Amino acid sequence: MSRQRGSVSVELAILTPAFLLLMVLGIVSGRTAVAYSVIDLAAHDAARTASLSRDAGTARALATVAAQDTLAHQGVSCVDTPDGEPLVTVDTSGFAVPVGQPAAVSVTVTCTVSFADVALPGVPDHRRLTSTFVSPLDTYRGRS
Repeated sequence: MSRQRGSVSVELAILTPAFLLLMVLGIVSGRTAVAYSVIDLAAHDAARTASLSRDAGTARALATVAAQDTLAHQGVSCVDTPDGEPLVTVDTSGFAVPVGQPAAVSVTVTCTVSFADVALPGVPDHRRLTSTFVSPLDTYRGRS
């Protein structure tokens, strides 16, 4: 019986750091998944908004605003830009396709999310996430 005295303390000292590391990994993974989901939603909303526009210029402007609004509403800010807004790239080449032929608009949203508040060795302080969504343009609706 005396040979086992203190064995619980040694086990606890060995397992506690591993348990804490596992918890931090879970937190970072969960936050990454949530942020990616929000960025994916922003790309979807932006592409859908752009596809409802009548011209390429309006589509670009409305898509950017839609992506920014979605991220702001979900509480995600980007750390790679001074104003915390995402990089929104809108491909409006579908507006040049003649009416009656299938066309689409594509939006890519890129945002770097911060993990600076999880300040532990080995944990990245940020992660760059990108999502693209394509939305069809109405085949028989006028476009310019």
